[in-house]
Amino acid sequence: MKKDEDKSTTPQITKDTLITTAMEKCPEALGIFFEHGLHCVGCGGAAFETIEQGCQVHGMSEAEIEGIVEEINSAMKKKKK
Repeated sequence: MKKDEDKSTTPQITKDTLITTAMEKCPEALGIFFEHGLHCVGCGGAAFETIEQGCQVHGMSEAEIEGIVEEINSAMKKKKK
């Protein structure tokens, strides 16, 4: 990390984050996944698939994937306040 980067603005969750890791770091992610038709908690692949891989299996676009990631990071920021 560069010296001038602020850790609070660096996303903690990316499209390369494992689905289970996202849910562990942000329990609200489960609801966000459900809202988008991703029922990841019941899927055995959740421990091995990234958010991007899980979304791609469901035919989601790159923009939809980034939107989900942004929602999860926003939920995490709100929780910290």
